[in-house]
Amino acid sequence: MLHLWKKTRPLTRVVAGLVVAGLAATGVWWFGFRGTTDASAATTPTTQTVQASLATMEKSVSATGTLTPTVQEDVSFEVSGTVLTVDVAVGDTVTAGQQLATVDTLTLNADLLSAQATLAKAQASLDSAEDADDDTDAADAQVAAAQAQVDVAQAQVDTAQEAMDDATLVAPVAGLLTTVGLEVGDTVTGSSSGSTASASAGASSAVMGGTTSTSTTSSTGQFTIVGTDTWQVDVTVDETDVALIAVGNQVEMTSDDLTDTVYGTVSEIGLVSSSTSGVAAYPVVITVTGDHEALYDGVSVDATIIYERRTDVLSVPSQAVTQNDAGESVVTTVDDAGTQAEVVVTTGETSGSTTEILSGLAEGDSVVMQVFTGRSTGTEQGTGGTDGFQMPGSDFQMPDGFQPPTDGSMPQMGGQANG
Repeated sequence: MLHLWKKTRPLTRVVAGLVVAGLAATGVWWFGFRGTTDASAATTPTTQTVQASLATMEKSVSATGTLTPTVQEDVSFEVSGTVLTVDVAVGDTVTAGQQLATVDTLTLNADLLSAQATLAKAQASLDSAEDADDDTDAADAQVAAAQAQVDVAQAQVDTAQEAMDDATLVAPVAGLLTTVGLEVGDTVTGSSSGSTASASAGASSAVMGGTTSTSTTSSTGQFTIVGTDTWQVDVTVDETDVALIAVGNQVEMTSDDLTDTVYGTVSEIGLVSSSTSGVAAYPVVITVTGDHEALYDGVSVDATIIYERRTDVLSVPSQAVTQNDAGESVVTTVDDAGTQAEVVVTTGETSGSTTEILSGLAEGDSVVMQVFTGRSTGTEQGTGGTDGFQMPGSDFQMPDGFQPPTDGSMPQMGGQANG
């Protein structure tokens, strides 16, 4: 029995060792390789053939700003009186010279008649002085004094006449009426200096695109007229870029609130900078070009100021250009037969993902570039972490009586002694 025990015990150890090794290997495969199998994608280089072609290359400066109408007039009465008529409403489109409102002219007419009477008396005095003029110094002085009185009286008549004319308020420009701050019966107090007159009317409103909304621009006039034909955008450009741009540069503007790209030109570049966080920036005015009926005041836009544009530039994707051992720029060309060759090229400027080719290629030449694409790795198994371990082959047989452990203990072999 002792001899038999000595013969069977090593076998038990060997079998148990194989089982444990198998389970351990299975665990290594399950935990070590499972992560690789679950990998969804990796990158692998592929080649793609493209042609050298002519392109337009640009250099630009970016900025942001807000659309505002070029024409925006605050209009108010310059005379005092009671409002007799208000002939327009918010949202109306008016033309230059169109009547907006009127005030009573009772006092104004009285002032005009008085000024005209004063002028008539002064003219009569001048006529008498001229008739009595005998070329003496005293007579000449009388004539000069009378003429001065006539001039003063005429100026008073002119002022009174202007006040009568101002009793009818007209639109100085054409555009959309966004503010109406008067009602019939209001009393206005005007100013001969042309400053905005005050009114007893309530708050005003604005209409843009047929929808009533609060005006985006504060109004100090009784009426506000916004031109819808001409627009501008005010932006700032920092000191490092402002030297690159010039009046007349083309500008392309986009916005989430606009369907199409809006074009314009740089119309003004300010000379006085402002500083934000220690960075100097200069004001730049962009005038919108073309006909844009769908533009609205206050729309934020991203502006691209193009200060250099070159057309018919021979170019290839930058990925197609590499360097050889000598440090030269090269591309790999391919002919119709599929033969590839490395060609030295002279490159120019790079714009985005495109590189200019100055020499070495011609329009239409085919070049090869590497493109990295995703690929699935779900069916692949890793090789790391096993230290050369080989999984059992398909003919591997478990020993007779083997029972998989269910309680975490070591597997037991049927018919074996316990020691």
